[in-house]
Amino acid sequence: MNRVSLLKPVRVCIALAFFLSVALLFLDFRDTGIRSVAGELLFFQFVPSLLKFLNHAAAGAAGFIAVLAMTFFFGRVYCAALCPLGIFQDMISRLFSLCSKGQKHRRYRFSPPRNLLRYTLLILTILVFAGGSGLVLNLLDPFSSFGRIFSNLFRPLAIALNNLGAPLAETFGIHSIYRVQRPVLAPASFGVALASLGLVGWMSARHGRLFCNTVCPVGTLLGLVSKFSLFRVGFDRTACKACGKCLHVCKAGCIDLKAKQVDTSRCVACFNCLTACPDQAMAFGTGRQTLQQNSDRKNNEQTSEAAGRRDFILALAAGGTGLAANRIHAEPAALPGKGRPTTIAETRTSVLSPPGSQSIARYTSICTACHLCVSACPSRVLQPSVFSFGLSGILQPRMDFNAGHCNYDCTVCSRVCPSGALLPLTVEKKQRTQMGVAKFIKENCVVYTDNTNCGACSEHCPTKAVDMVPYLNAAGRKLVIPKVNEAICVGCGGCEHACPTKPYKAIYVDGNPVHQHAEKPVEKKMKVNAGEDFPF
Repeated sequence: MNRVSLLKPVRVCIALAFFLSVALLFLDFRDTGIRSVAGELLFFQFVPSLLKFLNHAAAGAAGFIAVLAMTFFFGRVYCAALCPLGIFQDMISRLFSLCSKGQKHRRYRFSPPRNLLRYTLLILTILVFAGGSGLVLNLLDPFSSFGRIFSNLFRPLAIALNNLGAPLAETFGIHSIYRVQRPVLAPASFGVALASLGLVGWMSARHGRLFCNTVCPVGTLLGLVSKFSLFRVGFDRTACKACGKCLHVCKAGCIDLKAKQVDTSRCVACFNCLTACPDQAMAFGTGRQTLQQNSDRKNNEQTSEAAGRRDFILALAAGGTGLAANRIHAEPAALPGKGRPTTIAETRTSVLSPPGSQSIARYTSICTACHLCVSACPSRVLQPSVFSFGLSGILQPRMDFNAGHCNYDCTVCSRVCPSGALLPLTVEKKQRTQMGVAKFIKENCVVYTDNTNCGACSEHCPTKAVDMVPYLNAAGRKLVIPKVNEAICVGCGGCEHACPTKPYKAIYVDGNPVHQHAEKPVEKKMKVNAGEDFPF
């Protein structure tokens, strides 16, 4: 086997290692530690990296520049080995091919480019984004589509299978498999993910990489760059016998056998044709001179460089997969019993954006709705929105305190965000970030309506911004009722999540359009009498 024929197996190894690592970021419900290297794994994702660079130009946000450079030198290797949605399409296509065995072997064929559709979608995406809306970009971005599919469809399935297998494992004395909390179903996000899977699945099963070469704006943009790539797949016309084997394995449908040409703008650098050609008439080189039979030495050198680069990416993608640590996600604490139905609705002026977003305007302009933060959130408080942030912010995660509350010392979402929509926060800074302020409606509180003490909101407040103060009801009974200190409230939603009143909460969090800095809570010292014995 010559060096050129090694390109495909090297590409496959890199693609599988990278795909499994990225998929685990979304599927990980055991906190294995893979998210600690999320930044390194997602460095090359084009759209998140581009948005991150536009809002915070730094070397750590220049992944899209590296992708453009790789494309200029080697063609669309990003689509072949670094795009999780592209690799997922290859898996679907391969599965469909295996299921079709016994009938007729799967064969691709040349198809003319659908330039009108692909360039129209690219221009539309750019124009809408330039106009201040990321709606089209978020829906068509391959990484975000992959994230929504795995977060909304495959992750719940993995958790369901785990929970079904847990009781069986216990009967055999295996306690490493345990039940975990089910994710919250978001119908709109689920529907979009299912539609995306249907479209991508059908196109890849029937037409290989048609989605990449007609719908995906990243694929179209990289296709324009790859037209000028230095290294490309091409024909040695003198050696080609027009057997068609290269054409039958070209999942991009870009090999014109009659003209003996390869449409480099659609070639996804899968290198299937190199291994399929029995006459070594397909080559990967710099031009006509390197595509002739007398230039094998130069081709081997170029292939060696490409393989070395791919081996480096493989090591980078697989480097963090050995970390493992198990942690069970606790179920929410039982809430106090509810009283009579409440009648006064909450008057929210703003929805809450996640910690690290700084402001709603900044957040909605950068977030690609990939839902990695939703998958990573241990308390499930982050949920996909519908129109909470407007039409352009559809599917972007919001703080939903019906599902959970934001853990006081948790910064997971800000550490895994690939686009920079959520900036990394230290625990100390997170604990002083005021995402919103708690508001109290006395007429909805069970202390007022049912003349009974509750205190659930105060018990769940980490800063004690909600304190219980003396209250004398109409009958003269001494009770305690909540009082909010807005200066030290961080808007974590612990109080709202714990409040038992329905349908309207007695205490709720109103969001800050621009995050504020909360004051540090005053720690109260307990009074202990030195001469007094402990009561137990």
